[in-house]
Amino acid sequence: RIVALACCLLFADRFSGLEYMVPIPAILEAGTQAKFCASLLQPNESLTMTVTLRSKEMSTTLLQKMSEDEFHTCAEFVVITEDEVQDFEVEVRGNTFYSKEVRKVKIIVRKPVTFIQTDKPLYLPGQTVHFRVVTLDSHLKPNCQKVRVQSVSSLIDSNNNLIGQWLNDTSDRTILQLSYELNTEAKEGVYTIMLAYGQEKKYHNFKVEKYVLPKFEVKINTSEEVSIDQDQITAKICAEYTYKQPVPGNMKVDICRPLQHNEGCVTMSIPMSTFIKLDKKVLQDVLEVTAKMQEEGTEHSQNQRIMISYVVGKVSFIDTPKIYEKGSNFEGKALDGNKVPIPDMPVYLFEGETWSSRHLQNLTTDKNGVTTFTVDTSMYSGDIHLHVSKNAEPSLRYPNYREPHFENGDITLSMAQESSLDTKTVSFLRVKKVEGPLKCHTDVTFSIQYTVVKEAQSSMDVIFINGVCFLANEGEVTFNLHVDPELAPEFHIVAYAILSSGFVIAHEAEFSTEKCFGHKVLLDFSPSSAVPGEEITLQVTGHPQSMCGISAVDKSVLIKEPGKTYVCFQIFDLPKRYIIPYQPEGDDPHTNVGLKMATNLFIRVPNCLKFMGRKYYQVQLVNAVSPGLGGAPAPPIETARSFFPETWIWDLVEVGVSGTQDMSLTAPDTITTWETEAFCLSPQGFGLAPRKEFSIFQPFFLELSLPYSIIRGEHFELKATVFNYMTSCFTVTVTPDQSSDYTLTPLSGNQYSFCLCGKERRTVSWTMVPSALGVVNVTVTAEASGSDTSCSNDVVPERGRIDTVTKSLIVKAEGVEKTDTYNWLLCPKGESLTEEVNVNLQKDVIDGSARASVSVLGDILGRALKNLDGMLQMPYGCGEQNMAKLAPNIYILQYLKNTNQLTPEIQERATNYLTSGYQRQLNYKHSDGAYSTFGTGDGNTWLTAFVLRSFAKAQSFIFIDPSVMEQSKTWLEGKQRENGCFQQVGKLFNNRMRGGVSDDVTLSAYITAAMLERNVAADSPVLSNSLSCLKASMRDLTNTYTTALMAYVFTLAGDTEARTLLLGHLDKVGVSQGGFLHWSQTAEDTSASLSVEISSYVLLAKLSASPSTEDLGYAAKIVRWLTTQQNYYGGFSSTQDTVVALQALALYSTLVFSPEGSSTVTIQAPSTELTFDVNQNNKLLYQERLLQDVEGKYSVEVKGTACAVIQVSEKQCFFVCFFTLSIELKYLKPVDQLNLSVLQPTTNMVILDIKVLSGFSIDLRGTPLVDRVEQKQDHVLVYLEEVGSSHNKHFIMHCNYFIVVLVQEFPVSNLKPAVVRIYDYYQPSKSNIQSHSMNRNICGLRIRFEES
Repeated sequence: RIVALACCLLFADRFSGLEYMVPIPAILEAGTQAKFCASLLQPNESLTMTVTLRSKEMSTTLLQKMSEDEFHTCAEFVVITEDEVQDFEVEVRGNTFYSKEVRKVKIIVRKPVTFIQTDKPLYLPGQTVHFRVVTLDSHLKPNCQKVRVQSVSSLIDSNNNLIGQWLNDTSDRTILQLSYELNTEAKEGVYTIMLAYGQEKKYHNFKVEKYVLPKFEVKINTSEEVSIDQDQITAKICAEYTYKQPVPGNMKVDICRPLQHNEGCVTMSIPMSTFIKLDKKVLQDVLEVTAKMQEEGTEHSQNQRIMISYVVGKVSFIDTPKIYEKGSNFEGKALDGNKVPIPDMPVYLFEGETWSSRHLQNLTTDKNGVTTFTVDTSMYSGDIHLHVSKNAEPSLRYPNYREPHFENGDITLSMAQESSLDTKTVSFLRVKKVEGPLKCHTDVTFSIQYTVVKEAQSSMDVIFINGVCFLANEGEVTFNLHVDPELAPEFHIVAYAILSSGFVIAHEAEFSTEKCFGHKVLLDFSPSSAVPGEEITLQVTGHPQSMCGISAVDKSVLIKEPGKTYVCFQIFDLPKRYIIPYQPEGDDPHTNVGLKMATNLFIRVPNCLKFMGRKYYQVQLVNAVSPGLGGAPAPPIETARSFFPETWIWDLVEVGVSGTQDMSLTAPDTITTWETEAFCLSPQGFGLAPRKEFSIFQPFFLELSLPYSIIRGEHFELKATVFNYMTSCFTVTVTPDQSSDYTLTPLSGNQYSFCLCGKERRTVSWTMVPSALGVVNVTVTAEASGSDTSCSNDVVPERGRIDTVTKSLIVKAEGVEKTDTYNWLLCPKGESLTEEVNVNLQKDVIDGSARASVSVLGDILGRALKNLDGMLQMPYGCGEQNMAKLAPNIYILQYLKNTNQLTPEIQERATNYLTSGYQRQLNYKHSDGAYSTFGTGDGNTWLTAFVLRSFAKAQSFIFIDPSVMEQSKTWLEGKQRENGCFQQVGKLFNNRMRGGVSDDVTLSAYITAAMLERNVAADSPVLSNSLSCLKASMRDLTNTYTTALMAYVFTLAGDTEARTLLLGHLDKVGVSQGGFLHWSQTAEDTSASLSVEISSYVLLAKLSASPSTEDLGYAAKIVRWLTTQQNYYGGFSSTQDTVVALQALALYSTLVFSPEGSSTVTIQAPSTELTFDVNQNNKLLYQERLLQDVEGKYSVEVKGTACAVIQVSEKQCFFVCFFTLSIELKYLKPVDQLNLSVLQPTTNMVILDIKVLSGFSIDLRGTPLVDRVEQKQDHVLVYLEEVGSSHNKHFIMHCNYFIVVLVQEFPVSNLKPAVVRIYDYYQPSKSNIQSHSMNRNICGLRIRFEES
């Protein structure tokens, strides 16, 4: 906010006539209280001053005052609430005097302003973005009692896709708080939250990237600019942990001049000559300082730029008068040097313009770089222009580009003379600057210096500020001003003097303040610092009945992305109540700060006074908290650390009538400094607490280093490092917890109890051998004590003397895990139904790896509902796979909604997955509306149709941009041939979908089904032509897949004749066995995936046209077979079979749903009997129990009147089988090859799944070798779109540029082999497996795969 303070100096006893002056702001804010001041000088009769604000429709008298004496008065008025330009009219009338002045002023209506706050400036994919919306009026008060997003708030990803939307969300509080969960594959880049209300829009950006938070920051302290000829460049670089301790380690500092195109600190000086050896034509005028700090493998760097200046020195005038009396001698001084004075240097004084200057004197600087001179003015009668130079001869040219040079000084002296209409006044005044920013809520003294030349001297000098008069001393007046929040962050002081000659001189200066608010908000932690896990109290203080938003973020986040969450900068960047010029009139200096002056005086101002624009000063209010150890003595506090958030506090808090509110918190386990921020809203306005740091620290702590996972039987070194940041020494004992899940063998002898002195660290280690499978918790405790006499000055910490750290380690079984499932759908009608199965372990199963379980649900879709995010347990690295993850959610939601089983919890979870899938799918969208497998190359007609049919159904549950679907529909229609069939663009990846019919027919049937599901009329031109194409192909029904798909299409189209023909043929070729019915592509085909898809299309065709009881009985046989094919997660073998099968099962379940009935399920195992109840209250409840017996005979019995779905699953690990896949690990030469060859014409999509060795991490590098490479936990997944013998792929691999690099992070001995598996995506059973291990460091993998 910029506020103008008008200061007037009056020299008031010898005016030649009556004068008046009335200044007013040029812009007035509607609905506010405005103020103006009026001055009447030297009246010689009774006068009436009338001030009027006049519009076309009305006029308002603001002031009317009659007086025969001088007066200075101020008046206030309420500005009307319309947006328009009005006339500000001042009329002064007497018997013999009349004058009227009119100035234009603009009235503006300020709209409410809004800011958006996120909890962090950057996020990892998969994290939740929390954000707040606050709307304020122009006085920073809540805009309304209920916050309402009038139109829409949206979230836009880095590709400008709309991925989230909130319509007309409201909050009963003054702050609207929302959140959005990013999906785990969210693209990196800048995301935007857009708030649209009416015609206004507000944007807030944040980043999504994959990052590791730094543990410390690096600070570079050096000058912003260096001279090209200085001797040395000095820089001090410091590294400090987030918990405010110096970082020991290795510091590397690079200072370069780029081409065109143990105390934690180090101080260094480098000769400038180092950077001027090359031709300057190829160099930039900047130095780049890069400091890298490495601490036990952790590295963090900081960059800073230093500008190179070619100004090697400056000569300037100091203490030289600007006005002289003709005939007098005056003294002046000149200063030589650029920041550093230069002694004993000759300088030369000249007079006149540069091109015609006259040499006056030779001068030499003293030890302070200053020289003094005297000039006789008797020969001058006007302005004197002096300049001083280092050169003996004045230069008529400017320095060449990038030429080292001295800057000359110059000054113009004006001769003292009386002012008249023909001559400008040489009198001046100056508002002295005060170093800022100024502190709020303090009194500051300001000074105004003035020089009055050849004017009649007044008997009293007066300074007049906003209606208050002060006596003025000769030459300078001072006054005090209280700096309150209304002046923040910037204000102007305008001083003007009315001279006895009738002229006005003026000057203005701007001043910055701290960023403060009238609503005072405070945060106070008790205690002022804490140890991890300690209970603390946060007290929030504000105006009574305030609503406050509180946040606390790990300082590491702000080191990674500094300065992005500060609310104060957002608030002060909002539209402010500027007093800005409106239609400047004449040479009036007051317009520079937005003042209009209604006066009959002559307003003159020296040419050198100009308004230079706004300057902001960023001030961070930091109340530093020392990580001291204060507090009353207490028993040892043990900290068990396992909670390490990035955002600790993100809450809305209501402050009651007392004005304070206490929050009970538990300190997180991260040893760091937390940056807190709090703002409050009340009817009195907005308030922001000073940014406060809260340290969570303990005098010593322990860190554990262990890998993410390991294979049972492998050995690795478990390291525990203890840090002591006290100044004293004490005894530390490090003790691991004993566990039956692993064994520990000491590697540090008896050195697990030792004396640890201040600023020291100590590492101890054990050899760890896990024996149990699954998640194993490793716990190590470090305890400080004073019992050991080996430490001469034992002083133990009063708090946090026991630090217990627990980290998890995943222990996996050797070999490869395989899951076998046995499924039944049993629907008794009051009787008892039974089934049984014999489960036998294979002879090569790894001991201890087998696990058996049984699960029961009362709904066919219950298992899929439980595993909405993982039904396939396959990679989701391409557009088709992502849709297979998204589409089943739609059918399940439709089913639950149609059967009134949809709960808010289920809907929230499923819609979250839908939103995530929608966001991810847009990554594969082309600009023309098509979709492709990897988002590159040509669009894919089949995939685009898949997306279109899925989005059409999903839009009833989540926001789908209509333009996205319309664009895809238009693109598909453009691919229709003249015969009505659709052109195939892209690849149908399941080759077995093909047969005797061309791909165009199968594809056309699929696209036609997609459009019919979108309720496009069958008689529309596009569908009418496509249905004609399909009918023409019905002469050949040898392709069972196409026949089933067309049966579904003609059912949707309402063509009974074609449907009957196709279903009749399918009935003849179906495979019926017992109570089960299914179809295969051919009699020899064993592809479960394709059989599931064909059978599901037949089921859809049967049920999509008002099915009869007979049809439902027929369908039940298909459903019984389909349920036997479900995997452990409720899905099927691959993508399309899962999508179509769940669509068909959802339709069947909707038709046969009954809200009544219950059953009892009994499972008889060799040594255990388990009983489950299934009823209407728990049909969707996933009931699972582990079985003690991992092999033997299992029997299942269901009694009652409700259907039950039962699954027995057996998970076993096997030693690796050796097939034709061969793996060779070696240290690769600079160039090596990866060869893949096949013996058949072409394959489906192939997935290469590489398991990473224990103790190693994965370094994925950009590569053009394959279609896609991604990382999933400790696996690398390599996608190959197809591999054919006609175009064998030979991939060149380089050590720094190939598919995968393995980096050893933790030494592991007795290393177990890891597995590489390659398989057909649509036929996962068709796979090859091989193991790999290593004896030394490797650079990469060499793999050969032959498919038979």
